[in-house]
Amino acid sequence: MRHRYHTRGIILTRTSVGEANALITVLAAELGLVRARAQGVRRSGAKLAPALTTFAESTLVVVRGREGWRIAGAVLETPWFARFTTRETRDTAARVVGLVIRLAPGEGENTELFSILESFFTALATCSPEMYEAIEILAALRILAVLGFDAGGIPTGFSLKVLKKVMSERLVYIARVNRGIEASGL
Repeated sequence: MRHRYHTRGIILTRTSVGEANALITVLAAELGLVRARAQGVRRSGAKLAPALTTFAESTLVVVRGREGWRIAGAVLETPWFARFTTRETRDTAARVVGLVIRLAPGEGENTELFSILESFFTALATCSPEMYEAIEILAALRILAVLGFDAGGIPTGFSLKVLKKVMSERLVYIARVNRGIEASGL
C-alpha cells in the first residue's frame, strides 16, 4: 500500500489528458511543486472537479506511485479564480504563477513559497486595481528571494503603505526583479 500525503495546495495549472483525466500542477505546502494525475476529473459530475480548477486552494490527498503522483482526494477551501473578478486580476495572477512554475524546484517542502502565493492571492482579491502592479512586483521579488535569486531587503506584507512604497520606488524594484530572473537563467 502506498503512503497517502495530506496537504494543502494551490492548483496552478490543469491540462487535459485523454478523455476524462487531467494533469494538475499544484504548489503544496509540504511537497513543493508537484505534477499529479487526476483520474475522471473531466467527467460530468466528477466529485473532485471543483477542488481541482485553476487557482483553487484545496486540501489534497496525493499518492506517489510507480508512474508519478496521483490525486486521490480533494476538498475545495478557497476558489481564488471566482474571487478574481476581472481579466486584469486573472492576468496578474497568471504571470506570477508562471514565474513559480518556471523557477520552483519540484518536490520539496517549501512552505514559504506557498505562503507567498497565498498572501499574493489574498492581496489581489482585496486590493484596488491601481495596486495590482505593486502587488505583482512585490510577489515576484519575494518568490525570487525565497529561491535564492535576490538578497536585498524586501518589505513584508501587502499593506497599503508597503504597496505605495513599492510604487514610489517602482523602477528600483523592477530592476531587482529583472536581475533575479536573469540570475535564474530563464
